[in-house]
Amino acid sequence: MKALEGVRILDLTRMLAGPFATMILGDLGAEVIKIEDPGKGDPTREIGPFFVDGMSAYFISINRNKKSLTLDLKSDEGRRIFYELVKKSDVVIDNFRPGVHERLGIEYEKLRRVNPKIICCSISAYGNEGPKKDHPAFDLAIQAYSGAMSVTGERDGAPVRMGIPIGDLAGGLYGAISVLAALNERQRTGRGARIELSLLDCTFSLLTYMVQYYLSAGYVTERVGSGHPSIVPYRAYQTKDGFMVIAVFTERIWENFCSAIGLEDLARDPRFESNSKRVENRDELDKILSERFLEKTTDEWLEILNSRGVPCSPINTIDRVVEDEQIRLRNMIVEFTHPSYGKVKTMGTPVKIEGEKEEFAPAPELGEHTEEILKNILNIGDSEIGRLKEKGIV
Repeated sequence: MKALEGVRILDLTRMLAGPFATMILGDLGAEVIKIEDPGKGDPTREIGPFFVDGMSAYFISINRNKKSLTLDLKSDEGRRIFYELVKKSDVVIDNFRPGVHERLGIEYEKLRRVNPKIICCSISAYGNEGPKKDHPAFDLAIQAYSGAMSVTGERDGAPVRMGIPIGDLAGGLYGAISVLAALNERQRTGRGARIELSLLDCTFSLLTYMVQYYLSAGYVTERVGSGHPSIVPYRAYQTKDGFMVIAVFTERIWENFCSAIGLEDLARDPRFESNSKRVENRDELDKILSERFLEKTTDEWLEILNSRGVPCSPINTIDRVVEDEQIRLRNMIVEFTHPSYGKVKTMGTPVKIEGEKEEFAPAPELGEHTEEILKNILNIGDSEIGRLKEKGIV
C-alpha cells in the first residue's frame, strides 16, 4: 500500500506491542527502519519453539515490511548517527521504560531540537508517571491489573488469560492510531508531537461498557464464560459433534431463533419474553437450549440458523480458520520469498483500500539493511561503514 508512502519511521521497539504498531504502519506504506543492537537484535528473534531456517516464527509474524539497521545507541557515535536519521525521519517509536530515553540521550526535547517536526511515540507498561511507572510488565500482568482478566473465564472457575495477548495488541493498535493522528495534525499545523501510551490505559479502555456499568450503577461485571453479562442467549453451546456460538441480540432475532430451533413456545414464555427476563433466568434458558443443541451436529444447526438470519458460527481452531475460504478470499494469508530463509506464508493485513495494491516484504534478518540505510539516507561511504562495523557501532 502507498497510503503512507514517503513517511519514514525509526522503530526502536522490541517484543510485541511496539513491533505490532510499526508493522501496521509499514503495511500502510511507511518506510520502517527497525533499529536493533548489533549482534543481539530484538529478543523475539530468539523466541521458539518454531523457526524457519533459523528465523523465529514469532519474529516473522510482527516484523514484515521493515528494514533492519544495527546501531549501538549507547555509544556517542551511534547516537550521532541516530540524530542524523532523526533529521530525515518523521516518526520515532519506542517501548522503553520511563527514564531510558534520558539515559540514552534520545528524549523528545532533544530530538525536537534535532528535528522540530519529529513525532515521538512511547509505549510503556504503566506510563511515565504514578506509583507503577517503574514496574516491568508483560501482557499477562497488564491483563490482570487492568481488570480484563477478572471477567475472563467460566463463572465458577478461576480468572484466565485471554487466548490472544490483548494488552500488547491494544497498545500496538493505539500506537498506530496515535501516530496517524499526529501525522495528520502535523500536516495541518507543521508541528511535531510527543505521544505517550500506557498498555494499562489501552487495555483498560477496552472494558468499555463494563466500566460504565460500574460508574453508572455500581455493578461489577463477573465472569460468564463464553456468555455475555447483559445479553442472553449469547454464548457457546455444545452440539452433537462439537461446539458453536449464537448471538441473539434483538427481540426479532429471538423470535426467529425460537422458530428455527423448533421451540416457538420459548418466545411466549414469561420467563424469556424480553432480554432482561432472559438475563434474569439465564440458567433455566441455558439448560433448555443446551439439551436442544445436542440433538444435531454443528453443521446442521448452522445451516438452520443461518437460513433464519440468526448470528452464529462454528468455533474454528487455528488450522481450520487459516484454511477457511473466507480468510483466503480476503487475502489474509500471503506468501513472500526471502533470499535467506526462502518462501514463507504469513498473515495479510485487514486494511483494504480500494485501488491500492497490497505489498509485503519479509521480516528482515538482523542488520540486513544497515549498509543500504547508511549509504542511501546518510551518504556514508564504504570505508566509514567498515570502520563503524569494526568498532561495533553498527
